[in-house]
Amino acid sequence: MEYKTILVEGSEKVLGWRSPNFVYYPSSAPKLKLILKNYNLSDDIAFRFSNRNWQEYPLMADKYASWIHGIAGNGEVIGLFMDYETFGEHQWAESGIFNFLEALPEKILTHPDYAFHTPSEISKIYSSVGCIDSIHYYSWADIERDLSAWLGNPLQDSAFNILYELEEAVKKSQDEKLIHSWRKLQTSDHFYYLCTKWYQDGDVHKYFNPYDNPYHAYMAYVNILADFKFRLEQRGPL
Repeated sequence: MEYKTILVEGSEKVLGWRSPNFVYYPSSAPKLKLILKNYNLSDDIAFRFSNRNWQEYPLMADKYASWIHGIAGNGEVIGLFMDYETFGEHQWAESGIFNFLEALPEKILTHPDYAFHTPSEISKIYSSVGCIDSIHYYSWADIERDLSAWLGNPLQDSAFNILYELEEAVKKSQDEKLIHSWRKLQTSDHFYYLCTKWYQDGDVHKYFNPYDNPYHAYMAYVNILADFKFRLEQRGPL
Protein backbone atom coordinates (compact mmCIF):
# COMPACT_ATOMS: atom_id res chain seq x y z
CA MET A 1 0.00 0.00 0.00
CA GLU A 2 3.10 2.19 -0.29
CA TYR A 3 3.31 3.08 3.39
CA LYS A 4 6.82 4.10 4.37
CA THR A 5 6.44 4.18 8.14
CA ILE A 6 4.04 2.67 10.68
CA LEU A 7 3.75 3.06 14.44
CA VAL A 8 3.89 -0.14 16.47
CA GLU A 9 3.29 -1.19 20.08
CA GLY A 10 6.64 -1.80 21.76
CA SER A 11 5.60 -5.02 23.49
CA GLU A 12 8.22 -7.33 24.95
CA LYS A 13 6.26 -10.20 23.40
CA VAL A 14 7.38 -8.91 20.02
CA LEU A 15 10.71 -7.36 20.93
CA GLY A 16 12.08 -9.97 23.29
CA TRP A 17 15.42 -8.64 24.56
CA ARG A 18 15.48 -5.72 22.12
CA SER A 19 14.79 -2.09 22.97
CA PRO A 20 11.77 -0.13 21.67
CA ASN A 21 14.04 2.89 21.26
CA PHE A 22 15.28 2.02 17.78
CA VAL A 23 13.77 1.82 14.31
CA TYR A 24 13.05 -1.68 12.97
CA TYR A 25 11.48 -3.27 9.89
CA PRO A 26 9.00 -6.16 9.50
CA SER A 27 10.16 -9.40 7.86
CA SER A 28 7.56 -9.11 5.10
CA ALA A 29 8.58 -5.56 4.06
CA PRO A 30 12.27 -4.75 4.59
CA LYS A 31 11.88 -1.18 3.28
CA LEU A 32 9.09 -0.31 5.75
CA LYS A 33 10.18 1.53 8.90
CA LEU A 34 8.65 0.57 12.26
CA ILE A 35 8.67 3.21 15.00
CA LEU A 36 7.83 1.61 18.33
CA LYS A 37 5.95 2.99 21.28
CA ASN A 38 7.88 3.21 24.54
CA TYR A 39 4.82 2.22 26.53
CA ASN A 40 6.34 2.70 29.97
CA LEU A 41 7.14 6.36 29.37
CA SER A 42 3.93 6.91 27.39
CA ASP A 43 1.73 5.39 30.09
CA ASP A 44 3.41 7.49 32.77
CA ILE A 45 1.61 10.43 31.20
CA ALA A 46 -1.48 8.77 29.76
CA PHE A 47 -2.51 6.71 32.79
CA ARG A 48 -0.39 7.44 35.85
CA PHE A 49 0.03 11.22 35.75
CA SER A 50 -2.78 12.07 38.18
CA ASN A 51 -2.62 8.89 40.26
CA ARG A 52 -1.86 10.04 43.79
CA ASN A 53 -0.99 6.48 44.82
CA TRP A 54 1.79 6.32 42.23
CA GLN A 55 5.20 6.45 43.86
CA GLU A 56 6.39 9.03 41.30
CA TYR A 57 3.45 11.39 41.90
CA PRO A 58 3.52 14.29 41.27
CA LEU A 59 5.19 13.97 37.89
CA MET A 60 6.99 17.20 37.04
CA ALA A 61 8.44 18.08 33.64
CA ASP A 62 12.04 18.14 34.86
CA LYS A 63 11.70 14.69 36.44
CA TYR A 64 10.17 13.23 33.29
CA ALA A 65 12.83 14.85 31.12
CA SER A 66 15.51 13.25 33.29
CA TRP A 67 13.99 9.83 32.53
CA ILE A 68 14.11 10.65 28.83
CA HIS A 69 17.71 11.83 29.10
CA GLY A 70 18.65 8.62 30.87
CA ILE A 71 18.15 6.73 27.60
CA ALA A 72 20.88 8.75 25.83
CA GLY A 73 23.42 6.37 24.32
CA ASN A 74 21.03 3.40 24.57
CA GLY A 75 18.58 4.33 21.87
CA GLU A 76 17.93 6.55 18.87
CA VAL A 77 14.19 7.19 18.96
CA ILE A 78 11.76 7.43 21.88
CA GLY A 79 8.18 6.95 20.75
CA LEU A 80 5.77 8.74 23.09
CA PHE A 81 2.31 7.74 21.85
CA MET A 82 -0.87 8.54 23.74
CA ASP A 83 -4.49 9.33 22.97
CA TYR A 84 -5.17 12.98 22.21
CA GLU A 85 -7.82 13.06 24.92
CA THR A 86 -5.11 12.36 27.48
CA PHE A 87 -4.77 16.12 27.69
CA GLY A 88 -7.85 17.54 29.35
CA GLU A 89 -10.15 14.50 29.39
CA HIS A 90 -8.34 11.48 30.83
CA GLN A 91 -6.07 13.85 32.72
CA TRP A 92 -8.16 16.86 33.68
CA ALA A 93 -6.82 20.40 33.58
CA GLU A 94 -6.92 20.44 37.39
CA SER A 95 -4.26 17.70 37.42
CA GLY A 96 -1.72 20.14 35.99
CA ILE A 97 -1.38 18.23 32.72
CA PHE A 98 -1.37 21.37 30.57
CA ASN A 99 1.32 23.05 32.66
CA PHE A 100 3.34 19.84 32.42
CA LEU A 101 2.94 19.70 28.65
CA GLU A 102 3.87 23.35 28.24
CA ALA A 103 7.08 22.96 30.25
CA LEU A 104 8.17 19.58 28.90
CA PRO A 105 9.74 20.50 25.51
CA GLU A 106 12.11 23.04 27.04
CA LYS A 107 13.18 20.55 29.71
CA ILE A 108 13.86 17.83 27.17
CA LEU A 109 15.81 20.16 24.89
CA THR A 110 18.24 21.07 27.65
CA HIS A 111 20.11 17.93 26.59
CA PRO A 112 22.10 18.59 23.38
CA ASP A 113 21.44 15.11 21.94
CA TYR A 114 17.65 15.51 21.87
CA ALA A 115 15.22 16.93 19.32
CA PHE A 116 11.61 16.43 18.30
CA HIS A 117 10.76 14.82 14.95
CA THR A 118 7.68 13.65 13.11
CA PRO A 119 7.45 9.97 12.13
CA SER A 120 8.24 10.87 8.52
CA GLU A 121 11.36 12.74 9.58
CA ILE A 122 12.49 9.84 11.75
CA SER A 123 12.02 7.49 8.82
CA LYS A 124 14.38 9.60 6.73
CA ILE A 125 16.98 10.21 9.45
CA TYR A 126 17.36 6.75 11.00
CA SER A 127 18.08 3.38 9.46
CA SER A 128 16.45 0.19 10.71
CA VAL A 129 18.66 -1.70 13.15
CA GLY A 130 16.98 -5.06 12.70
CA CYS A 131 13.89 -7.10 11.90
CA ILE A 132 10.97 -7.85 14.20
CA ASP A 133 8.16 -10.24 13.40
CA SER A 134 5.13 -11.79 15.07
CA ILE A 135 2.47 -14.34 14.20
CA HIS A 136 0.08 -12.73 16.71
CA TYR A 137 -1.97 -9.55 16.74
CA TYR A 138 -1.07 -6.86 19.25
CA SER A 139 -2.54 -3.63 20.54
CA TRP A 140 -1.58 -1.07 23.16
CA ALA A 141 -4.58 -1.96 25.33
CA ASP A 142 -4.30 -3.42 28.83
CA ILE A 143 -1.49 -5.37 30.43
CA GLU A 144 -1.65 -8.17 27.84
CA ARG A 145 -1.32 -5.75 24.92
CA ASP A 146 -3.21 -8.13 22.67
CA LEU A 147 -6.82 -8.35 21.44
CA SER A 148 -8.29 -9.44 24.78
CA ALA A 149 -9.68 -5.96 25.40
CA TRP A 150 -12.23 -6.77 22.66
CA LEU A 151 -12.34 -10.55 22.18
CA GLY A 152 -11.81 -13.63 24.29
CA ASN A 153 -14.38 -13.79 27.07
CA PRO A 154 -17.76 -15.54 26.60
CA LEU A 155 -19.70 -12.26 26.29
CA GLN A 156 -17.41 -10.86 23.63
CA ASP A 157 -17.18 -14.08 21.64
CA SER A 158 -20.94 -14.60 21.74
CA ALA A 159 -21.69 -11.08 20.56
CA PHE A 160 -19.03 -11.31 17.87
CA ASN A 161 -20.39 -14.62 16.54
CA ILE A 162 -23.99 -13.38 16.47
CA LEU A 163 -22.91 -10.26 14.57
CA TYR A 164 -20.95 -12.10 11.89
CA GLU A 165 -23.54 -14.83 11.43
CA LEU A 166 -25.56 -12.06 9.77
CA GLU A 167 -22.81 -11.07 7.34
CA GLU A 168 -23.90 -13.11 4.33
CA ALA A 169 -27.54 -12.10 4.60
CA VAL A 170 -26.68 -8.43 5.10
CA LYS A 171 -24.47 -8.33 2.02
CA LYS A 172 -27.00 -10.21 -0.10
CA SER A 173 -29.70 -7.73 0.86
CA GLN A 174 -27.86 -4.93 -0.96
CA ASP A 175 -29.79 -2.58 1.35
CA GLU A 176 -27.47 0.38 1.91
CA LYS A 177 -29.11 1.38 5.20
CA LEU A 178 -28.86 -2.13 6.64
CA ILE A 179 -25.27 -2.49 5.48
CA HIS A 180 -24.42 0.86 7.03
CA SER A 181 -26.01 -0.13 10.35
CA TRP A 182 -24.27 -3.50 10.33
CA ARG A 183 -20.93 -1.82 9.84
CA LYS A 184 -21.61 0.53 12.74
CA LEU A 185 -22.34 -2.52 14.89
CA GLN A 186 -18.78 -3.72 14.17
CA THR A 187 -17.30 -0.72 15.99
CA SER A 188 -14.72 -2.03 18.44
CA ASP A 189 -16.19 -0.05 21.35
CA HIS A 190 -19.18 -2.41 21.50
CA PHE A 191 -16.85 -5.30 22.34
CA TYR A 192 -14.67 -3.17 24.59
CA TYR A 193 -17.72 -2.56 26.80
CA LEU A 194 -18.05 -6.35 27.25
CA CYS A 195 -14.65 -6.72 28.87
CA THR A 196 -14.77 -8.45 32.28
CA LYS A 197 -11.22 -7.75 33.44
CA TRP A 198 -10.49 -6.54 36.95
CA TYR A 199 -7.85 -4.47 38.75
CA GLN A 200 -6.23 -1.62 36.82
CA ASP A 201 -7.36 -2.82 33.40
CA GLY A 202 -10.89 -3.15 34.69
CA ASP A 203 -10.80 0.40 36.03
CA VAL A 204 -9.78 1.69 32.61
CA HIS A 205 -12.59 -0.22 30.88
CA LYS A 206 -15.09 0.98 33.46
CA TYR A 207 -14.02 4.58 32.91
CA PHE A 208 -14.87 4.35 29.19
CA ASN A 209 -18.03 2.26 29.61
CA PRO A 210 -21.43 4.02 29.52
CA TYR A 211 -23.03 0.88 31.00
CA ASP A 212 -23.05 -0.07 34.68
CA ASN A 213 -21.26 -3.32 33.91
CA PRO A 214 -20.36 -5.55 30.92
CA TYR A 215 -23.42 -7.74 31.43
CA HIS A 216 -25.78 -4.80 30.90
CA ALA A 217 -23.71 -3.88 27.84
CA TYR A 218 -24.11 -7.42 26.51
CA MET A 219 -27.88 -7.43 26.98
CA ALA A 220 -28.23 -4.09 25.22
CA TYR A 221 -26.00 -5.11 22.32
CA VAL A 222 -27.64 -8.52 21.79
CA ASN A 223 -31.10 -6.91 21.88
CA ILE A 224 -29.96 -4.47 19.21
CA LEU A 225 -28.68 -7.38 17.13
CA ALA A 226 -32.02 -9.16 17.56
CA ASP A 227 -33.86 -6.06 16.36
CA PHE A 228 -31.46 -5.74 13.45
CA LYS A 229 -32.01 -9.39 12.51
CA PHE A 230 -35.79 -8.81 12.61
CA ARG A 231 -35.40 -5.85 10.23
CA LEU A 232 -33.35 -8.05 7.95
CA GLU A 233 -35.95 -10.85 7.98
CA GLN A 234 -38.74 -8.35 7.23
CA ARG A 235 -37.23 -7.95 3.81
CA GLY A 236 -38.27 -11.53 3.03
CA PRO A 237 -36.17 -14.53 2.00
CA LEU A 238 -32.82 -13.77 0.38
